[in-house]
Amino acid sequence: MTVSDSDIERCMLSLLSQRAETASICPSDVARTLLGDEQAWRALMPAVRQVAARLAGEEVIAITQRGNTLDPHRLARGPIRLRRGVRFLTRQPT
Repeated sequence: MTVSDSDIERCMLSLLSQRAETASICPSDVARTLLGDEQAWRALMPAVRQVAARLAGEEVIAITQRGNTLDPHRLARGPIRLRRGVRFLTRQPT
């Protein structure tokens, strides 16, 4: 199954909208929702991180690591979390 950036964005925004405003999700939650097979969702992770970086650059979401907000243009390695950004409510999934 091919997953587009739009599919990833829609899923990411949907998962965040289903949680409390201050809650966060793991990028793997997005990948697992889209592709249940472990090998498939793991292969999707770079694309999920890329979409997250784009949305963070637009302030639709924020990317955090150990509670600190990261620069979307310089993502650190290791585990990250995604949460609503200041422009979250103004964004309609594409």
